[in-house]
Amino acid sequence: MPQARINPWKWQDRYGFSQAIEVEGARRLLFCAGQIALDAEGRVMCAGDMRGQVEAAMNNVETVLAAGGLSLANVVRLNFYTTDVDGLLAHYDVIKSRLAAVNCQPSSTLLGVQRLAYPELLIEIEATAAE
Repeated sequence: MPQARINPWKWQDRYGFSQAIEVEGARRLLFCAGQIALDAEGRVMCAGDMRGQVEAAMNNVETVLAAGGLSLANVVRLNFYTTDVDGLLAHYDVIKSRLAAVNCQPSSTLLGVQRLAYPELLIEIEATAAE
């Protein structure tokens, strides 16, 4: 599936995202719900640990994508919601390295929020993938 990154600037490259992604001729679009640091039974993992929650949420994103027959390589948009922007940025290498490993540089938004679904949660990641 042809994708084109649209980046009128270069600064976003150091964060591993694109200003826009153009997709032509997609056969499927997969819109993933926000993924959080919950285990398979719905229990919060890594309470108070941003790095652990980023890793767990990214694992859950990858699990949902795989269940839909896709992978991180298919992601065209990632939205991040966090109760601690600085804390997330300090551990953004977890996200950036996973995306770089599959040459993915999706469009992205990062929002600081007051609270997520469970008070112990620090990060929620929402993905859109195309094939």
